[in-house]
Amino acid sequence: MTYTAKHLKEASQIIEKLDVAEIENLALLLEALREREGRLFFLGVGGSAANASHAVNDFRKIAGIEAYAPTDNVSELTARTNDDGWASVFVEWLKISRLSANDMLFVLSVGGGNMANKISPNLVDALRYGKEVDAQIVGIVGRDGGFTATVADACVIIPTVNPATTTPHAEAFQSVVWHLLVSHPALKAQETKWEACVR
Repeated sequence: MTYTAKHLKEASQIIEKLDVAEIENLALLLEALREREGRLFFLGVGGSAANASHAVNDFRKIAGIEAYAPTDNVSELTARTNDDGWASVFVEWLKISRLSANDMLFVLSVGGGNMANKISPNLVDALRYGKEVDAQIVGIVGRDGGFTATVADACVIIPTVNPATTTPHAEAFQSVVWHLLVSHPALKAQETKWEACVR
């Protein structure tokens, strides 16, 4: 079997194993967030930061939810990293944004944060702060979900079908799941361009 065939077979297996009920639960929490006019903050690092930026666009434009990602402001991100350290960049940004119980943190991550292994401590610190202020926490994460899964109100875990391709599948399926969500009848508020053109 070629690598391409194997990779696509793994993707098919992941789709079969996704927790449909948890995705539906996440859609309902997001619908309730919009109804109460809460804000949605996407947190991700590396490839997941790029996904967070894309997701902000989709949730704002298609789902009509006020959304932000701290990684979209490279000047503030690098100033905070330089002056205060990487671990605190998200939590300090959220404090300035006055994160509250009306809001939601949405984590996109391969591992979900793990303090013991010193992986994504900025996610862990942000989520701890989120719990302090009673903000809702949701996520789309890989592996076992890490710290995110232990504190989330809803957490979609991308199943690991091959440990050697955990990262590419986790980051790819973040996009699959959030695109599902903004297309979900409970959330879709605006027609997307190409779908509108085919009529």
